[in-house]
Amino acid sequence: MSNEGVNKGRRRLLIGATSAVGAVGAVGAAVPFVASWSPSAKAKAAGAPAKADISKLEPGQQMIVEWRGKPVWIVRRGEEALENLKNLDASKLADPNSAVEQQPAYVSKDAMRSIRPDVAVLVGICTHLGCSPTYRPEVAPADLGEDWVGGYYCPCHGSRFDLSGRVMKGSPAPTNLVIPPYKFEGDDIIIVGVDQETA
Repeated sequence: MSNEGVNKGRRRLLIGATSAVGAVGAVGAAVPFVASWSPSAKAKAAGAPAKADISKLEPGQQMIVEWRGKPVWIVRRGEEALENLKNLDASKLADPNSAVEQQPAYVSKDAMRSIRPDVAVLVGICTHLGCSPTYRPEVAPADLGEDWVGGYYCPCHGSRFDLSGRVMKGSPAPTNLVIPPYKFEGDDIIIVGVDQETA
C-alpha cells in the first residue's frame, strides 16, 4: 500500500470534516444575526397599544398611561369643566376649531376634541419644545389669572392649554396638544394606539 493513497484519504477526510464544521459554524453565526433583524420584545412593547381602565376615574381626575414612550393623559371632565369649555371665548385660543391636523379624523373638532365629551385623551407633551405641562384643573388660580378655566400649564416657557388641549393665544406652543389614535372598548376601557375607524 502506498503513502499517496493514505494521504489522499486523510486529506479528503480532513477537508470534509473541516467543511462540515465550517458550515455548522456559519449557520450558527447566521441564525442570531438574522434573528437580530426582528424587533426586540421591548421595541414591540413600546409600539404596542396601551390599555386604560377608567372605571374608577372620578370627574376632575387624570390618569397617565405610557404609549410609544410618551405620556398620554386621560381626564374625566365633570359638568363644570364641560360648561367652561363650551363657554370659553374662542378669540383667546390660537386654533379653536383644530384646523391644524393634531388629531384623528374621527375625533370631534369642537370644544371637546374627543370621542366622548366627558373623557379627554391627549399626548402629554407640549408642542413648543417637548416639555410635559402640568395638569391645572382649578378655575382662576392666583398664578394663572381670572380667565383660567382649567387645563394644562407648561412651566418651562409658559404655554397654556385648555382641558381639550387647545393652545391659548400668546403661548409659545404653536399648535394644540396631539390626540393619539384611540378607541373605547365598552364604557370603561380605552385602548390608546388603536384607530377607532380601522379597529
